[in-house]
Amino acid sequence: MTAIPLDQRVLDATTGAMELFGLYLGDRLGLYAALAEGPLTPDVLAAKTGTAARYVEEWLRGQAAGGYVGYDPDEGTYHLTDEQVFALTDPDGPVYLPGAFQLALGALHAVPALAEAFRTGEGVGWHEHDEDVFVGCERFFRPGYSAHLVNEWLPALEGVVPRLTEGAKVADVGCGLGASTTLMAKAFPSSTFIGSDYHTHSIELARTSAAELGLGPRADFEVAGATTFAGGPYDLVTTFDCLHDMGDPVAAAHHIREQLADTGTWMIVEPAAADTVEGNLNPVGRVFYGFSTFLCVPNAVSQGGSHTLGAQAGESAIRQVVTQGGFTSFRRVAETPFNQVYEARP
Repeated sequence: MTAIPLDQRVLDATTGAMELFGLYLGDRLGLYAALAEGPLTPDVLAAKTGTAARYVEEWLRGQAAGGYVGYDPDEGTYHLTDEQVFALTDPDGPVYLPGAFQLALGALHAVPALAEAFRTGEGVGWHEHDEDVFVGCERFFRPGYSAHLVNEWLPALEGVVPRLTEGAKVADVGCGLGASTTLMAKAFPSSTFIGSDYHTHSIELARTSAAELGLGPRADFEVAGATTFAGGPYDLVTTFDCLHDMGDPVAAAHHIREQLADTGTWMIVEPAAADTVEGNLNPVGRVFYGFSTFLCVPNAVSQGGSHTLGAQAGESAIRQVVTQGGFTSFRRVAETPFNQVYEARP
């Protein structure tokens, strides 16, 4: 990475932190959604969103200073460009940013607990975090899954799409709020999908989402951990951005192998990472190391932490876990700037 003076780096970090609050409010209060309709003055925007005009006015000034909204001094109005509308207001688009704001700010609620964990070495479980972490995580990852899962990642697996089309049995382990589970269930109506997660509240939200989508019995959810889920043998097991969160990923790999049919496939989606620290000293690594410090490693430690991978484990570490879990075939089949996708077979 290019060396940046420390004072400039601190200023950038402070600016980014304050902007994060503004971005979060813009999403939560519907300010971006209202601006997407066209240029507005602060008074009109406040009236449309049921907010106080003076607060909105100052928020808009800060947003314009940061380049998140545009400003017309002649008209006294603020607006969003097409790019900003796309990134800030379209939850079904491939680049939808508000989930990142929500996840990051939600994680900060655990700072007192994390500070104590740094001193004691104890863990902080996923279930101990703020609601914004659970919802923000789903909103953060869903756009990437929507853009790549059905059209790119699943077709990259040998023989999997034909089986899903005909009718397969799939376990989505560590499914969280079920974004990955429901995307697959919508795309392959002849198959059955069972999402599982140890976090009860996430499973409750996943069930609600699946019901709203009208997926019926082909998308079911259960409270179970990666070493306790049942119902096999499965034709396909998937883990999306969660293997590195587990306290004993090798034990999880063993259990997945036990639940997988001999002709089945395990699809592993993990954050994009190199195998070395120096290989991850880049903007993507910066983000994922941050989330890993606040969320991933503390959760793994809370579950026993015999093999805490962290969010920047890299392909070699994932390969080792998979091999120790009893799989004989492992290869990378796809990647994006933020994810690497692996195929493991018995």
